[in-house]
Amino acid sequence: MNNVKNIFSIKDLENLSGIKAHTIRIWEKRYNVLEPMRTDTNIRYYDLASLQKLLNITLLHNHGYKISKISKLSEDRIPAMVREIISDKSVKNHAINAFKMAMINFDHTLFFNTYNNLLAEKSFREVFYEVFIPLMNEIGLLWQTDTISPAHEHFISYLIKQKLLVNTEKIQVLEPTKSDKVFILYLPSNEIHELGLMYLNYEIILSGYKSVYLGESVPIDSLKDIKRYFNNVVYISYMTVEPDKDKVNDYLKEFYEEIIDNETDELWTIGRITEHINQNQFPKVRIFSSIKDLTYML
Repeated sequence: MNNVKNIFSIKDLENLSGIKAHTIRIWEKRYNVLEPMRTDTNIRYYDLASLQKLLNITLLHNHGYKISKISKLSEDRIPAMVREIISDKSVKNHAINAFKMAMINFDHTLFFNTYNNLLAEKSFREVFYEVFIPLMNEIGLLWQTDTISPAHEHFISYLIKQKLLVNTEKIQVLEPTKSDKVFILYLPSNEIHELGLMYLNYEIILSGYKSVYLGESVPIDSLKDIKRYFNNVVYISYMTVEPDKDKVNDYLKEFYEEIIDNETDELWTIGRITEHINQNQFPKVRIFSSIKDLTYML
């Protein structure tokens, strides 16, 4: 347990729960819902039990319970009420909190139990859209604010990738039913954030198209050979951090010259770097703001 984060600042609690630090302090002082520990210099810090309790309190509060009522509940009653009120409306937030606790603790068992409970009620697509996408968005912010370490992000990302691979394998045995286009999925050189691209691969195969998944950090030269095998190609690339925002248009100019050399091929792009693309310069590049928007085109 040496690599488990078990001490949290009040800012960590704010980032993980969504409750402002000022509000947490008021809840402590007025309702005694948390009992922070103190450093020698009187700075608050919290343990895992406090984090878990705050996440449960947050769910109850968001569900309409007043903090004055929650504060009167016993320690055992709070998690019991959380289990009782979980419904389709609240299961998303509860699952996200459970996954965050699994990440903080590097807890495989909690991840798998939470995932299996979700899958008993929802399809894999629903789990991905309703839980995994918001979870990864939150995790990105938690990493940026130093609430979690890169190790936490890699841990939870790998477990989600496992589920993507398992579900993709189930449908890869099916022959494509649509032949008007072929999709080639790749990430640019030095781009390694492939979770979104992996899900798009799943959606494309599920839609009946042939998908050729190349994965992370693929240089343009490596795409030259594969294009000889297919006609009517749609390339899909997820641009999270690469190419650099100041170089993305130069990258696309090279991609146009080397790869898109006919009337039918296209490049579909997604990711925050796409905000810096001069689309007027590249009429055969489509920019999508979200995974859901892109899958509507399938």
